[in-house]
Amino acid sequence: MDAAGAASVLQWWQDAGVDVLVDETPRDWLRPKAKAAPVEAPAARPAEALPDQLDLFQAYLRESSALPFASGAARRVCPAGDPAAGLMIVTDMPAAEDCSTGTLLSGEVGKLFDRMLAAIGRDRNSIYLASLSCLRSPDGRFTSDAAQQCAALARHHIGLAGPKALLLFGDAPAKALTGMSMAQARGRWHEVATHAGQIRTIVTLPPSYLLNQPAAKAHAWADLQLLMEGLNQ
Repeated sequence: MDAAGAASVLQWWQDAGVDVLVDETPRDWLRPKAKAAPVEAPAARPAEALPDQLDLFQAYLRESSALPFASGAARRVCPAGDPAAGLMIVTDMPAAEDCSTGTLLSGEVGKLFDRMLAAIGRDRNSIYLASLSCLRSPDGRFTSDAAQQCAALARHHIGLAGPKALLLFGDAPAKALTGMSMAQARGRWHEVATHAGQIRTIVTLPPSYLLNQPAAKAHAWADLQLLMEGLNQ
């Protein structure tokens, strides 16, 4: 065999996986190769601990970049009113007009809201008004993930405020905190679970809906009467 032939044979064996002709240690060439150890996935980041005092949680809402829909340009409309008033009202998210004014339930909707409060002997200084999200989503809706995050934040918020009664405006807060739609939940009391205990809750039609459907005001008034009965007990 000439040099070229020998080189060709050696190359064939090398291509076949034979890298030595003689080794100090015997090899079992037919033994299956050991599988590589699985690479462990990085540990999941622990959930961010939420502030356990109301004033610190309010600051968290004003400043945290971890909130759903948070971005550098997004306007936040934060809770307002008196947390010690005994009545907490929760709406879904700021309207576009609210983002401009910096006030929840502003404009014509806000005027109707103020009349609803006056009908039960309250005003904005004698309630605590908040929203599931203090930021507005680009399309004004909740994604499923954002809704879950906002529901958890709202439960924590409600537990810190500890109101005697909770009033939920509309479908999104009803689903997030009672697990039912507004239509299913209306007309009776519910219990919303928080880390501080159960909070008695009424669901009603939001002022934005009533502004477009005046005939529905009778239903909202019935809900408000039920709320007043509970607050006076």
